[in-house]
Amino acid sequence: MPHAPSPLQNAGLGLRRAFIEELAAAPPANVGFYEIAPENWMHVGGKAGKLFRSLTERCPFVCHGLCLSVGGPAPLDEVFLRQLKAFMAEHRIALYSEHLSYCGDDAGHLYDLMPLPFTEEAVHYTAGRIRRVQDILERRIAMENISYYAAPGQEMAEIDFLNAVLAEADCDLLLDVNNVYVNSVNHRYDAAAFLDAVPAQRIAYLHIAGHYVEAEDFLVDTHGAPIVNPVWRLLDRTFDRFGPCPTLLERDFNIPPLAELLAEVDGIRDLQQRRKQAA
Repeated sequence: MPHAPSPLQNAGLGLRRAFIEELAAAPPANVGFYEIAPENWMHVGGKAGKLFRSLTERCPFVCHGLCLSVGGPAPLDEVFLRQLKAFMAEHRIALYSEHLSYCGDDAGHLYDLMPLPFTEEAVHYTAGRIRRVQDILERRIAMENISYYAAPGQEMAEIDFLNAVLAEADCDLLLDVNNVYVNSVNHRYDAAAFLDAVPAQRIAYLHIAGHYVEAEDFLVDTHGAPIVNPVWRLLDRTFDRFGPCPTLLERDFNIPPLAELLAEVDGIRDLQQRRKQAA
């Protein structure tokens, strides 16, 4: 499936209802795009729906899914996918991303992102399901590298599994820099070497977020804290490797005042600008 021109530029922010009124009143100039979980907005009406529509009419948006369970055992929810396709068309949203994981089975949702086994069988199974999603949506999608805390049945390295799925599915990558850092600490690998093995041509955009330090050798991906210096440095290393890619700030819990989030967005933009000037 051919690449469509990317609508994303500079630094983005995950949209939260806690500050949607403030954003809708005066969208900040330093935010180049917004990201939503479509499951949280597809059937929203009333005041919140009107505010959301007022933003999508003025600003670029991407959808980042939560519940598709691309690698899971249950059949793909094709009803949801067709509703998603209509929702994206209605709001002129060009890009959909999901997690390279599973989050449910025939019994329902697990409400967590579970790691896929890093095996050849899982590569073929997951890639086939991604291709089906792309066929239904009639567009390329981007898969995100997740944080994980165990790798049962592992037959290959995380980066090899990721690259094999991207190649076989012929899809794009949502590269989560914080997840690379968290996994590199928890599973004791070189984050820079991981980045060096990522196929640059498949990167759609980046995520960056905060995490919780449970112990010196155990980090928990929470999206509930400010970005720490080692992750900022890894983001700078990522820009050095791939250029100043569009990068979105995630914050899902302990959401501070909007001004604090926008200061982190400015931090992303500063790194991007320095890379542009150095090019």
